[in-house]
Amino acid sequence: MSSSPHLPASWTRTLCGAVLFASSLACCAAPAESAAPAQALRDTHQRLHDKLDHSSFGRPVQLDSSETPGGLEGDVYAVIDHPLSEVTAAFRGSAHWCELLTLHINNRRCKTGTAQGHETLTLYVVRRYDKPVDQAFELPFVYRVASATPEHLSVELSAASGPFGTSNYRVTLEAIALDAQKSFVHFSYGYDHNMMVRLATQAYLATFGRDKVGFTVMGKAPDGKPEYIRGLRGLVERNAMRYFLTLDAYLSSDAKDADERRQRHWFTAAEQYPRQLHEVDLDTYLALKREDRQRDGR
Repeated sequence: MSSSPHLPASWTRTLCGAVLFASSLACCAAPAESAAPAQALRDTHQRLHDKLDHSSFGRPVQLDSSETPGGLEGDVYAVIDHPLSEVTAAFRGSAHWCELLTLHINNRRCKTGTAQGHETLTLYVVRRYDKPVDQAFELPFVYRVASATPEHLSVELSAASGPFGTSNYRVTLEAIALDAQKSFVHFSYGYDHNMMVRLATQAYLATFGRDKVGFTVMGKAPDGKPEYIRGLRGLVERNAMRYFLTLDAYLSSDAKDADERRQRHWFTAAEQYPRQLHEVDLDTYLALKREDRQRDGR
């Protein structure tokens, strides 16, 4: 990407890298503050019941975003057609998380390991989908299962630092059973950034990224079409939805050699929201993921 004539070259490099990296990660906030987290999540489901029933996503999904004093947070709440036992089996294990996180087009590799007695996973993220993996940023997460009971699942990923002045990455998945076949999930994502990164990202979104929008409807245009949120919250919302769709796609098949089926599921679901999420055609996406599997011997 060339430097903007209205911004110093160093700022342009910083803002482009920061916003493209942030946009490849997507979604989440801290778990419910309660002595009984399962009940807290049930209370949230009750509070959101009407919004879920009348969701604009064509399915029971609620997406929220916020700018915090130190960074950004995004939350996706959804009712899914999978029992809690299936959700727990799918998302309890760092290797499973590597498989689902790499459904995202910009996530080109993921490795599990241990560090200081903790289970870890390292995500390799490229600025743009067409960049080689040797140009990827490494984001090392500590993986922890905070709760896994017949009533409640809570999985946490945290990374102390990231590229371009970002820090304190936190990812949480919570789930409870609604009945024998349905679960309610809360998938949240947040990170902090310094003032320079914040201003650089805002500058990028006002110039190169001015056509990018999120999902929250802020009003109507003169032609009657919805006006969607832009800027930093739009950035978080796009990625919150991308990552919710990786969860949904991963749950869609547990069969051996299901990689391409999950990839097709994720791509098809993302294309339901082309205004926000469209980037490449299906053949390009599948070719990139096939290249990743062959390179890593999967």
